[in-house]
Amino acid sequence: MPDSRLDRTLDRANSDVVLIVDDVPDNLAVLHDALDESGYTVLVATSGEAALQRARQAVPDIVLLDAMMPGMDGFEVARRLKAMPETAHIPIIFMTGLTETEHLVAALQAGGVDYVTKPIKPKEVMARMGVHLQGARRARQEARQAGQARNALDAFGYASMTVRMHADGKEDGKLIWQTPLARELLMRYYGTTAPQTPEPVLEWLRRHLPDAERQIEPPRLTVEQGPRRLTFRLHQQTEGSDSGGDWLIVMREISDDAVVEAIALSFKLTAREAEVLYWVVKGKVNRDIGDILGASPATIKKHLERVYAKLGVETRTAAAGRAMNRIRQLHPQFEC
Repeated sequence: MPDSRLDRTLDRANSDVVLIVDDVPDNLAVLHDALDESGYTVLVATSGEAALQRARQAVPDIVLLDAMMPGMDGFEVARRLKAMPETAHIPIIFMTGLTETEHLVAALQAGGVDYVTKPIKPKEVMARMGVHLQGARRARQEARQAGQARNALDAFGYASMTVRMHADGKEDGKLIWQTPLARELLMRYYGTTAPQTPEPVLEWLRRHLPDAERQIEPPRLTVEQGPRRLTFRLHQQTEGSDSGGDWLIVMREISDDAVVEAIALSFKLTAREAEVLYWVVKGKVNRDIGDILGASPATIKKHLERVYAKLGVETRTAAAGRAMNRIRQLHPQFEC
């Protein structure tokens, strides 16, 4: 997360923020002075680790990155910046004394948009920066407008993300962006974050993409976690994407905690007895309920015996029927 205290000290309205990363103080001094005199806000870092920390704190508009540094080199710094959602959009210009083709290709493959060779010429650097900053400004404006719409979805409990699917398999399954709520839900249900889409979601997407491309709405993906379930709906191909392209997925978490509570209050059950009856209504057998609740099948059977007595029934089917009738009265939207 960006450091809000630092962000408040940066005059982003009137000045682009540049992060220079170089382990040689003389190189830093030359560039710092030239950029500062030209009206840029300049931040510096002398190591890869410091660069990543500074980038997360300030989220600069552009990064000038030395390719060869002791410890973490510039290529690794670039890869890590591109892997973090909050810094992935920042254009990176490599500064390198290496002119062999393989090194320049490596710089671009690591996420660089351009490179300048040493010894550094400040006027050349600023000319290259100007080109990429124009594109970055447009991208930020588009992202800001899109982000407002996405965050509005979050406010109503609908999380969203875009996943890239290319026909040639390149970048297949890359998570391009996600709203804060989407990030939270993916971490909670799958223990994963960008840039990779969780494999079960990716398998579902691959399976139903042909239907979506024919504008046939595919079935939703649902994953359960206790009385909560997360549904995924393939919404649309985003505007301007190529064949295969980028796809918008909308998620919503539905919680049946209120249903469990209603069961407990209606039939004067303990919290655990209500949970057991809830899963009976959902069609689970004792072994499955035990796995879900972390108890043995024998313990689940004892809970059920007490549930039968309190409901005045003798069978599993009768208990489920009574509970289902009450749930439908109180929560008509409940799905078995």
